[in-house]
Amino acid sequence: QVQLVESGGGLVQAGGSLRLSCTASGRTSSSNTMGWFRQAPGKEREFVAAIRWSGVITYYADSVKGRFTISRNNSKNTVYLQMNSLKPEDTAIYYCAAKIFDGLIRIATMYDYWGQGTQVTVSS
Repeated sequence: QVQLVESGGGLVQAGGSLRLSCTASGRTSSSNTMGWFRQAPGKEREFVAAIRWSGVITYYADSVKGRFTISRNNSKNTVYLQMNSLKPEDTAIYYCAAKIFDGLIRIATMYDYWGQGTQVTVSS
């Protein structure tokens, strides 16, 4: 089992920045790709970004490309999501997720472990 704990959410004005962190514990060696998803009220959970174990290969949703950056520090079992130029439409609960096997990294149901989520609110 892998436990994921997110932190770093909060309230920020449009144009501002936040950095989310996700720390993994347990059988972290079994985690390959780490991802961030978000869910706004009344909407489905959507893919935001993902990063492979090496930290070299990353993936982004078109809506955040150029504004968000995902990174990881494997020695700390932590994944980060740096969010810049935030917009009101970025408001959502952000979830960290881990998957064991490769492939289909943009599909939420393909992830094996999830954190409890952290709220990000962007005011206009």
